[in-house]
Amino acid sequence: MAGIGLSLPSKFTHGPAFSSSIPRSSSSRCYSSSVKMTVSVDETKKTFTLQKSEEAFNAAKELMPGGVNSPVRAFRSVGGQPIIIDSVKGSHMWDIDGNEYIDYVGSWGPAIIGHADDEVLAALAETMKKGTSFGAPCLLENILAQMVISAVPSIEMVRFVNSGTEACMGVLRLARAFTCKMKVIKFEGCYHGHADPFLVKAGSGVATLGLPDSPGVPKSATIDTLTSPYNDITAVENLFNTHKGEIAAVILEPVVGNAGFITPKPEFLNFLQKITKENDALLIFDEVMTGFRLAYGGAQEYFGITPDLTTLGKIIGGGLPVGAYGGRREIMEMVAPAGPMYQAGTLSGNPLAMTAGIHTLKRLQEPGTYDYLDKVTRQLIEGILDAGKAAGHEICGGHISGMFGFFFTDGPVYNFEDAKKSDTSKFARFYRGMLEEGVYFAPSQFEAGFTGLKHTHEDIQRTIDAAEKVFKNL
Repeated sequence: MAGIGLSLPSKFTHGPAFSSSIPRSSSSRCYSSSVKMTVSVDETKKTFTLQKSEEAFNAAKELMPGGVNSPVRAFRSVGGQPIIIDSVKGSHMWDIDGNEYIDYVGSWGPAIIGHADDEVLAALAETMKKGTSFGAPCLLENILAQMVISAVPSIEMVRFVNSGTEACMGVLRLARAFTCKMKVIKFEGCYHGHADPFLVKAGSGVATLGLPDSPGVPKSATIDTLTSPYNDITAVENLFNTHKGEIAAVILEPVVGNAGFITPKPEFLNFLQKITKENDALLIFDEVMTGFRLAYGGAQEYFGITPDLTTLGKIIGGGLPVGAYGGRREIMEMVAPAGPMYQAGTLSGNPLAMTAGIHTLKRLQEPGTYDYLDKVTRQLIEGILDAGKAAGHEICGGHISGMFGFFFTDGPVYNFEDAKKSDTSKFARFYRGMLEEGVYFAPSQFEAGFTGLKHTHEDIQRTIDAAEKVFKNL
């Protein structure tokens, strides 16, 4: 079985019906894969230009480090001019030059029901009339908390925060407080935010920019962070044997999204659950990306593995800044003020993020939701892989539900070292070519892509047609 697009039975029945009869299991195929920014898909479209984006970005570079507020946005790994977004709606986005794109980033995952959903916007407008932040409890926190607890198998109590980074910071401190141990195992290429203990062999922008670690992170902050290749059972066993009785937790993305899209081998998650229990350590799933995306109950529902603790973000805020961590009641009652482990946040549980999250999760409960996501994403990734193969390129990829990825290597890809075999130069040329054709992927070979309920058959077919054109010119 290839290391991408693992085919496992899903356990969800939530969400609109899709007319295609494509089967449910995720795709898994690996095949043998410089474009200039000047023209667009057909003769009827206006000339592709990024003049206004270039002017705005040049100005931004004098105001913000690198001209951006998050590194991958600067297009360093793909080259060319970053696009400056003006507006989004549904599955599409528009830049300040007036170019329109089919969007497969979705604000890095949250836009699962589509950008600027009318119902969510209306609910936010009503909520704003009462205020945007209280710095005090509000009833909306109870509602979203109950929805999260009902959905996610591992969560009996939850604490809301404001970002995925903050959630992972809190869950690490909690794991150490509960176990009275300090060491934690993370996996190469997995990204758990930019807190000091996690910036060791991290994914996301760290991988994209080729930064092995970060200046400013003291050795004392990472001395208790142990690393292993993803999907490597022997390496994890060795770490537990070497550091017997010292490991508080194992944290991982159950499906990696920050080193590209990498799925776990069938036995890997089961092994992690077993070895953590045997060593009185905690298993932590970072489901900031996979939560409510692979299934309504996240990757843990999809794979049938219940961790001790879980971090969430993105989707549960409906596009507004949010994060959360939760788990077994006995562990969560260590968190202040119920217990001695301190963590706080002024904007945590703010009414706007809670409102957007509530209405997003309500939509995800509709029948057929995850069937639809699976079918459109399968159609997309199989079309891209077929187009790459037909043009003679080495390419492999796969998907689970509304999350996908592809690498410019023949694969299989089981871990970050495998992912780094990709032809990143070719990906950059492919990326720029697709941008000209009106398709927006993540500007890095080492990031997963996302579909949503607003992606249509026409969107998918236009994307495949564009890929066929671009592949022929690589």
